[in-house]
Amino acid sequence: MKSERATLYLASDNDAVCRNPFGVMDVPHPEDDDVMRFARTTMPEELSTDENATPWSSGGSYPRGSIEGQWSSRWKGAADPTMPGDTPDNWKQGLGEARIVGDRVYLLFDWDSGKRRGLIEARREGAHRLVGKYINLNNPEITVPWVGLVVNYRRVDGYFSQGRVDFRR
Repeated sequence: MKSERATLYLASDNDAVCRNPFGVMDVPHPEDDDVMRFARTTMPEELSTDENATPWSSGGSYPRGSIEGQWSSRWKGAADPTMPGDTPDNWKQGLGEARIVGDRVYLLFDWDSGKRRGLIEARREGAHRLVGKYINLNNPEITVPWVGLVVNYRRVDGYFSQGRVDFRR
């Protein structure tokens, strides 16, 4: 008999349990060589001039002192071919949610009015650094290494090789 928690993460009785707490497709190999190489060369710093430093989200309710909960999200650095006229320098905004499981942070987010979704699975490295990988849930062939800087419980600056995936409250 499956536990209630395990049942929540099954797509069907034939599927394995997901690692992530959202019950969506897992990020494949979130600590592979590409991720480790990218993490060695990507060292985000908290800067007042950073693109994510100025508040751009609507705020909302969230637990103070924790990165878990609801976020606004945005990304740029590649064009989404499903969005007419999109370019790599356009921000694609949406909503996100962060959940923590052990030393892992899972960030589920959307864009294009919720039509497109992505998931980041990252391992904590200290209090402020996150290292992992992103998967485009609508096109799972798209995966890229991602490094995040938890500036505070209202701001996470995220980097991938072509651009940014940021979170703000």
